[in-house]
Amino acid sequence: MIHLKMKLLAAATAVLLTACSADPESADTVDADEAAIEHVMDKHSASTPDEAYITHLDLELAVDMAAEVITGTATYDIVNHGKGRIVFDTRGLTIAEVKDADGRVLKHTLGDSTFLGRALMVEIGPEVKRLSIAYRTGAGADALQWLSPQQTGGKRHPFLFTQGQAILTRTWIPIQDSPGIRITYNANVHVPAELMAVMSASNTTTRNAAGNYSFSMLQPIPPYLIALAVGDIEYRNIGPRTGVYAEPELVDKAAKEFADMENMVIAAEELYGPYRWGRYDVIVLPPSFPFGGMENPMLTFATPTILAGDGSLTALIAHELAHSWSGNLVTNATWDDFWLNEGFTVYFEKRICEKIYGQDYAEMLAVLGRQELTRTMHDLKEDGHDADTRLKLDLAGRNPDDGMTDVAYEKGYAFLTLLEAETGREKFDAFLRGYFDAFAFKSMTTEKFLAYLKEELLDPGNVSLDLDAWVYQPGLPANAPVVASHRFALVDSALVRWSSGVPAMELATGDWSTFEWMHFLRGLPTGITTERMAELDKTFGFTASGNAEIAFTWFEQCIANQYEYAYPALSEFLVHVGRRKFLTPLYTALAGTESGMLVARTIYKQARPNYHSVSTHTIDDVLGWQKMTEPVTM
Repeated sequence: MIHLKMKLLAAATAVLLTACSADPESADTVDADEAAIEHVMDKHSASTPDEAYITHLDLELAVDMAAEVITGTATYDIVNHGKGRIVFDTRGLTIAEVKDADGRVLKHTLGDSTFLGRALMVEIGPEVKRLSIAYRTGAGADALQWLSPQQTGGKRHPFLFTQGQAILTRTWIPIQDSPGIRITYNANVHVPAELMAVMSASNTTTRNAAGNYSFSMLQPIPPYLIALAVGDIEYRNIGPRTGVYAEPELVDKAAKEFADMENMVIAAEELYGPYRWGRYDVIVLPPSFPFGGMENPMLTFATPTILAGDGSLTALIAHELAHSWSGNLVTNATWDDFWLNEGFTVYFEKRICEKIYGQDYAEMLAVLGRQELTRTMHDLKEDGHDADTRLKLDLAGRNPDDGMTDVAYEKGYAFLTLLEAETGREKFDAFLRGYFDAFAFKSMTTEKFLAYLKEELLDPGNVSLDLDAWVYQPGLPANAPVVASHRFALVDSALVRWSSGVPAMELATGDWSTFEWMHFLRGLPTGITTERMAELDKTFGFTASGNAEIAFTWFEQCIANQYEYAYPALSEFLVHVGRRKFLTPLYTALAGTESGMLVARTIYKQARPNYHSVSTHTIDDVLGWQKMTEPVTM
């Protein structure tokens, strides 16, 4: 057994949560001062933790929905190594003043502007242990999505949500914006009286008539997990520790859709130990949210595109819940180590789903994931980015968002399933449980994980694996576990029949799940005639589908086969859905032809104001949007 000088930081103590909380003792508290903190220098942060680093944040915020501005004061507890300064990350913020705990003004300067923002350097004497920064957000802060009433479900009130991953928290809070720095936080947030605020912290379930909301996150988290949403929000309880927030028009539908949430928490705990965050709630955001879900602790932010009406897409909730262990509890130290968050979470998600929904369900998920990985690896190689098919990345000089591909998720998952196969499920489960316990509330590098893996699992079991090929080399190694689904084999038989001329209405599809329909549509042959596309559409109603995954997969085929009858529905989908997973492939496919590019740019001109910056930054590149909109100079 190795000794990495790690100790379990979680102490089961009484935690004062709001009235919506479960048993207070179910949430861990962690004293950052007790931790033997090891910081890794982060190429995506200007912070210099060897000089000084933050351990706690108190936020006082006022949200002006009309002006689309947040003004506030951020007050930090710091560990000061007496080297004369502390450095924060900012981007687009206006810094009013910086003071120490006694109200003395501290000299500060802003560094040069780069794609990472501007370093805020504050001069501090060795006696400074606490300081405050007064600031306001700038126009176009990338973390903030301000929505007009027309962009919401109710169309009565504006809405705001934040998205901090990977390096966007610095656009709404001056912060040491590195996943390797963990802090606790409290916040007081003032919003218009008719709206409600929630955060990635303890939350109330009722509206405050004065518009004042207080929050507390007692466990240390990386700054990218600080999150805020403000809008016309209501709450519905699901279980003793679970519930859902959403706009009034969606909240009951969401509560019904997420009925299995409490069972998911129980299943996760049975696998890998106690849930350490008190409550697990979800907020369903308006459609412009750029991701399927974001694992903000205690309050997952989720897209409404998972509300299929039959619970068929809630594997995403299992994924975000799993992040409460892999990602939030044990966090990648830098964005080069992103696979440590996502590969583990995909593996954990599949295990939760297998426990609740059965092996068939988990197998279908695994096959769909492998299909996505194969396509992503092909595209990266074609684009000259084969190095990005490695698990351990090198994102120096690049936006870490570039590394958030299916490789981290699905190649990471494949690696962990190989470890399970080589060591046995029982031993691998014990290893993962020990891993989450040993490194709870810590950050993890790839190298530290591999050392722990070898000494705790591989060497004791005399298991030999080419770790270099899996972690540091591009592509998928030849010994990757084969994924298969017998239910998909039946779908493949139906595909063969239809391809040979059997009418669609004669296929036995009555009990197909969303996953089977996705596999069917992905497997359609190339060069389908308009008549045969129309036959499929008439039989199964794909163009009018209310299931976002089925609609997206069908629209991909419509573009590939120029089935223009579906283009009005495709346009409607792209205008109202902001989830980047859907947008990028559809716009990319349209951009593959001259006529398609014209269609894409026409749609995008209307849709772009509805998208979060995470999505527009990607689609702008796909469509060459900046060149299209640059003023002509003579």
